[in-house]
Amino acid sequence: MKKILPLLLLATVPLHAQQPKVVSSDWAAFTQSISIESRTKKKFRLEASVKVVSQDTHASAGLWARVDNKNDEQGFFDNMGDRPITAGDWKSYTVEGTIDANSSVLNFGGLCEYNGSFYFDDFKLSIENDKGGFDPVSIRNGSFEQRVKNNTIPEWTMGISKDKALKIKEYDVASADDKTAGKSSLVLEGKGIVYKEWGKIGNVEGASPQIGSMISMLEDLKNRVENKVKNMSQYELDYLHDDKANRIGSLIMHLAAAEAYYQVLTFENRTFNDEEKKKWEVALDLDQGGRDEFKGHDVQYYLDIYNEVRAKTIAELKKRDDAWFEQTPNGTSMTNHYCWFHVMEHQSSHLGQILFLAKRIPPEQEVKLDQPIKN
Repeated sequence: MKKILPLLLLATVPLHAQQPKVVSSDWAAFTQSISIESRTKKKFRLEASVKVVSQDTHASAGLWARVDNKNDEQGFFDNMGDRPITAGDWKSYTVEGTIDANSSVLNFGGLCEYNGSFYFDDFKLSIENDKGGFDPVSIRNGSFEQRVKNNTIPEWTMGISKDKALKIKEYDVASADDKTAGKSSLVLEGKGIVYKEWGKIGNVEGASPQIGSMISMLEDLKNRVENKVKNMSQYELDYLHDDKANRIGSLIMHLAAAEAYYQVLTFENRTFNDEEKKKWEVALDLDQGGRDEFKGHDVQYYLDIYNEVRAKTIAELKKRDDAWFEQTPNGTSMTNHYCWFHVMEHQSSHLGQILFLAKRIPPEQEVKLDQPIKN
């Protein structure tokens, strides 16, 4: 449906049925979009009622709005990051932004992060008119009277884009009888999400000062690797950029193998034994052996191995003190401190490689059968 107002063009952006991509995330959002354009700069106002029921001190919710411009650049954006919603009773909140002749699409919705029950109701959108007042714009299922079915919100898309529907493992989506308007509201329930502190170095419980700093740096880089790869498909993990490159899955294995090597070198003053060579040598060397062996697995296969290696690293490092850092493993000229610095910067190096490769993965082509399969 298109509705033409003086100096303003609005058109609902239809939602297309699509199979949502299943991802893992510590936050969730839902969105609705309208095509929008104004010959003059105008304000818009998004309003909704929200409440948060949670024992998680990191939990919060918000409204969000983003204007996509005609040149594919982002215009106005606000996700209430500077004023997160944590109140446990229903309150009305507002996001105000601007549109102009360069605007193309207005995306808007709600979001939440971490564990708890996050309630949303009575979404309203209005746009400034020529007299300075605000005229209402129709929102599809703005009060969620069309109830959720199979984690799907009628007329809304999970995620922050109408073109990329998501199913987030950590969040269940449902209708709730607790409401401010009509007969029902929307509730997103986050469960089992572990908060990972970032932006700090050191002060790790059970570790001496320098050991603690190393652990926090190792963990920060591992978290960056994991955040980049955790939602990749098997196709993305197996993609080979060229005959000299490595698959992303094999690079995760390589990080685990290198860390396992420095475990035995620094904690046990030796190199790999025959059993360990059999387990790790291909991943450590990569090249053609790695290209041939590491494929056909989902991301959890690789992350489980990486997580197991890292858990041992942290446990063993905590058994040692800062003086141990200055000791030299047998047969080397490197200190233990330098060895673990190398493991840290090794992660950083291959994170850059993963980022490079990820940007060059072409879309997976759908297999179309000209003839039906017959038994």
